[in-house]
Amino acid sequence: MHHFTPGQRWISDTELQMGLGTVLSVEPRTVTLLFLATEEVRTYARQTAPLSRAAFAPGDRVQSHEGWSLEVHSVIERDGLLTYRGRRENGDEAELPEGELDNLMQLNRPADRLFTGQIDPDRWFVLRQRTRDKAAELASSDLHGLTGARTSLIPHQLYIAHEIADRYAPRVLLADEVGLGKTIEAGLILHYQLLSERARRVLIVVPENLQHQWLVEMRRRFNLRFSLFDEGRCRAAEESENGVNPFQTEQLVLCDLSFLAEQPTRFEQALEADWDLLVVDEAHHLQWSPNAVSREYRCIEQLAKRTTGALLLTATPEQLGKEGHFARLRLLDPDRFPDFDRFVAEEQDYEPIAAAVGELLAGTPLSEVAEATLRGTVNEGDNQPLLDALTSGDIGTSGSAREELVEHLLDRHGTGRVLFRNTRAAVKGFPARQLHAIPLPLPEAYAETFSAVQTTGSRETPLLLCPERLYQSEGAATPWTRIDPRVQWLIATLKQLRSEKVVVITATMETAGDLAEALRITAGIQAALFHEGMSLLERDRSAAFFADREYGSPILICSEIGSEGRNLQFAHHLVLFDLPLNPDLLEQRIGRLDRIGQSETIHIHVPYLEETPQSVLFHWYHEGLGAFEHTCPTGHSVFVQVEPALQEALHNVDADTESLPALIAATRQLNERLLDTLHRGRDRLLEYSSCRPQRAEALTRRARTDAAASEAELLNYLEELFDAFGVELEEHSENAFIIRPGAQMQEPFPGLPEDGLTFTCHRATALANEDMEFFTWEHPLVLRGMEMVLSSERGNTAITAVKHPKITPGTLLLEGIYLLESASSRAVQSGRYLPPSRIRVVVDPQRVDHASELSESSLNTNSTAVESETAREIVNAYRQPLRDLLRHSETAARRRIPELLEQAGHRIHQILDREIDRMHALRQVNPNVREEELHYLERQREAAEKAIASAVLRLDAQRVIVAT
Repeated sequence: MHHFTPGQRWISDTELQMGLGTVLSVEPRTVTLLFLATEEVRTYARQTAPLSRAAFAPGDRVQSHEGWSLEVHSVIERDGLLTYRGRRENGDEAELPEGELDNLMQLNRPADRLFTGQIDPDRWFVLRQRTRDKAAELASSDLHGLTGARTSLIPHQLYIAHEIADRYAPRVLLADEVGLGKTIEAGLILHYQLLSERARRVLIVVPENLQHQWLVEMRRRFNLRFSLFDEGRCRAAEESENGVNPFQTEQLVLCDLSFLAEQPTRFEQALEADWDLLVVDEAHHLQWSPNAVSREYRCIEQLAKRTTGALLLTATPEQLGKEGHFARLRLLDPDRFPDFDRFVAEEQDYEPIAAAVGELLAGTPLSEVAEATLRGTVNEGDNQPLLDALTSGDIGTSGSAREELVEHLLDRHGTGRVLFRNTRAAVKGFPARQLHAIPLPLPEAYAETFSAVQTTGSRETPLLLCPERLYQSEGAATPWTRIDPRVQWLIATLKQLRSEKVVVITATMETAGDLAEALRITAGIQAALFHEGMSLLERDRSAAFFADREYGSPILICSEIGSEGRNLQFAHHLVLFDLPLNPDLLEQRIGRLDRIGQSETIHIHVPYLEETPQSVLFHWYHEGLGAFEHTCPTGHSVFVQVEPALQEALHNVDADTESLPALIAATRQLNERLLDTLHRGRDRLLEYSSCRPQRAEALTRRARTDAAASEAELLNYLEELFDAFGVELEEHSENAFIIRPGAQMQEPFPGLPEDGLTFTCHRATALANEDMEFFTWEHPLVLRGMEMVLSSERGNTAITAVKHPKITPGTLLLEGIYLLESASSRAVQSGRYLPPSRIRVVVDPQRVDHASELSESSLNTNSTAVESETAREIVNAYRQPLRDLLRHSETAARRRIPELLEQAGHRIHQILDREIDRMHALRQVNPNVREEELHYLERQREAAEKAIASAVLRLDAQRVIVAT
């Protein structure tokens, strides 16, 4: 264990760019350090702290925080603290206490290791350089964090994520229509923000029935391990540590909205937990009006005020109505949206702009009204020349002017910066739905049970819709699967659809289990089972069993909750064994198959028992809402208005034969009226800005090209990485591999279980096999493997023998790898503009740099390993020449610094200056541009320029080359 004393200087082995840290306090189990270069405080476990003592020796040159340097002659230790004595540049004798060392000083470890004989095999040097290059490439990519999830690369989802994820503390509404992937969009934004360290602490709040869906989606798609918080989890945290706030024990927390709303103590703890990002699903269920505000709305309102970033997933604005839509916007920015009447007036002002944008996109000659509207925007700065070009008659010029004008108008008008809403009609690519209704006779045993229930009036609606559970609850001796005609119908249907995959969804896990057992015993069919009583691993195995085309099951039987979070678009037949009362839940069931990526017509089979509540509900859904063959955006609103009459019909199936047709007719009229209102209320300007097709397609092409190229590159890299660390790699199947700890592995590999795991780098394979890990450059195991290479000293010193036509035999050269690093804090993110830039030099005794003519690949191809004992003999024999070569290599590397700093400055100008200018222009005409977002960009520019100006050069690795 390290011995720490307050005031000592230490360096983080895993985050060298933070410079020297100062010990602030020492506890029995922890130590806390302040890193002034990045203004960050870190607390480490003393026993495993990845820290090294910043202790310099005679002969070293150290830097004062005041700017002067000292060549160390001697070192004095007092009470654990070091003072360096030596001579300054001007020749004066001086002392420098370690507390006054420059915060950005680095240790020259590669040189120390070389001269003490700690020399690594050459393959480690090669792996280190390859890792370093890839890390720099990823750090500067605007796609890193958006393409590594287990998702298809879909234009509108990538566009929204790319548009939002890079913002400071994004506060937006995601309001796509059902089936377009709002959860995926939120996950991409979350993943990017966490990977780039824009956010570290995230709270997701969802309705209770969606908790497992979010847990599975975040884990399986994005490798984000959220902790599910309930009363039991909070009590356990409090019992393990007195006085602790349970919500501060985890960085990523998921909880149920009703848990917070009904537990004031827990809500206060969540409020005090200092989140970076709040995500709320089903936000349209938060009730608000100017005169009445629900408890749930107030909870989210307070959390949103205390959290810098917020993503609200909600129904479309048209479904919410103007008042409901305003209530969601008010959660994001109460200062911008303080008054409902003013909001309505502003929305009406956007209509002429939306009409003009429509004409510009259509490419037709502008109407007088549209031209007048556009002329009214000339005070927005750069629109006048575009309008002149538009009316010039030059087809080429006017075409590009149209595109630019559309971009400007979408940027500067409407709620497009805070609200994103895509529609199925705009996105396209969705399959048709075909209903197969199967009325079946009511078994006598069920009829007797219904009769008894109606007599007592004691049963709730959900049980009436699941007659098998009602029958079982009455203590029946005969298993329901022997008398229910739906079971025999299902067996016959599976035989007819022998080559097809069939998904069956039922309300409860008990029915799902009984059904699977009946199929096994009666028909010899081994069904894949999927319900909430199974672990995530068991569900993964069932999903893989069902997905396997060759040896898998033809049927997957899911409970309502168990099927959440799983998209099964490779199947085309859906059996609704019963029907849920909520239209949104029905759409969720169908949405398991009806998603982007579904290639064929979806066949929806509904076996229902005649003269039962099932029959009533089927006809209401089909004839009243048309909910089976079309999406039903108005379903919930209709349901709320007709629920009393519908409940009456469900509880009194035989009472009045006229009431059901009347209910269906009233439902149909109400639905048509709401759909018409919905269509007329569409915000065209919002539709245009939610996914700008040209940008989205260009982004997607780039993402797909990068992903395809990186697949082979990553696999090749992993082979090297795993071989170096002693991880065994073997082929599993096409595009799939198995890794497990090998006999030569000397330390645990992070993220690798003892029994190994199966992975693929192939996106299509990963999408079809959720039990396999999907390895990309964003996967935690890959990133930790890269970190293991770069945070250690492995490969920073090597010696190799090279036979090369351009090198005279007997020549001694030094290949030096230097990094120009800025102190990149979480807030500054200077690494985006100046990623740790690798400077490679290859110097000879004449001080000539041969890096351009002696490429790494040519040296690696022509190199021969040098035995460790021979390597040490070479160092001992050429100690002084090697010291000279080290000095020459640093001089050569420093000559490259001005060029790299100029490139970084240009990158700042290219990214930040342009965005700041754009935001200033937008804010003049669009109040949805938040002032703090603009100030953040200006602060970031200033801090990035300062960080880059103070960038330091560090020797990261060196390789001695002996020409043979």
